[in-house]
Amino acid sequence: MSTGLIFDIKRYAINDGPGIRLTVFFKGCNVSCQWCHNPESMSPKVQKMYNAKKCIGALSCIENCPNDALKMTSEGIITDYNVCNLCGICAEVCPTKAFEMLGSTILVSDLMQKIDNEAIFFDKSGGGVTFSGGEPLMHAAYLLEALKECGKRLYHRVVDTTAFASVETILEVAQHTELFLIDLKVMDSKKHKEYTGVSNEKILSNIVELAKTNCEIIFRIPLIKNVNTSDENIIETANFINSLEGNRKVINLLPYHNIAENKHIKLGTPTNNHVFEAPNNREINAIIDIFGNYGITATIGG
Repeated sequence: MSTGLIFDIKRYAINDGPGIRLTVFFKGCNVSCQWCHNPESMSPKVQKMYNAKKCIGALSCIENCPNDALKMTSEGIITDYNVCNLCGICAEVCPTKAFEMLGSTILVSDLMQKIDNEAIFFDKSGGGVTFSGGEPLMHAAYLLEALKECGKRLYHRVVDTTAFASVETILEVAQHTELFLIDLKVMDSKKHKEYTGVSNEKILSNIVELAKTNCEIIFRIPLIKNVNTSDENIIETANFINSLEGNRKVINLLPYHNIAENKHIKLGTPTNNHVFEAPNNREINAIIDIFGNYGITATIGG
């Protein structure tokens, strides 16, 4: 049975598909969006997060570290990652949970036990299970096994993905998925690569092929001012959506927020050099109007 590296399992999720859902967050992503609000999801390896505001100086982490990798400073406890092996003992012994380990290996059978415990909420609300990340398609074997198990139980299945994968993988996953949530970040390929590290040709090609299946697709557009909010990009996005097979006339707009900044501090990872901001309400309403002119209903959030 497959194992997957998962960094969070969120109960009672209401923004990751219909109804009340359990959202499973995979660790590791092959697209490096500079505005990513979940930087803890990007690395495919276990990481450690430290919240200095929670630290009370109990020093139990330092006393119990087998590799002497921790040191108290005026700015809190720092980790020497040259000797730290991410064993997680510091997180186990910290009385205030200032340390948190991100990423644990979970068997599909164990994951299904957690999912089955939520079945009553799925039944009452029309919800189900959402696989997110990170990028769930990076864990294709595990994802497929979990999707098939969910299918046996008739749970509604959603995959939240960048669609940056082989077309064979995404079409195989589509056979066991009711709904895809897919970001359309920016249509210009060069600009897409500048801000995400990859061009979008494969993504758009995969979406074209996916649209030929019976799967429902909801597109999500992260709105970042001066990156993808121009009339030109919105019109190109609308034309692309309208070119697809099937009825793809509803999209979610997700205005940028800077929640990632504090996470980078806790992770000790560098922030990007760009200062991003969300469009204002007037600009968002103008974007909604443009999509409306192309027969597409755009809603904020989702």
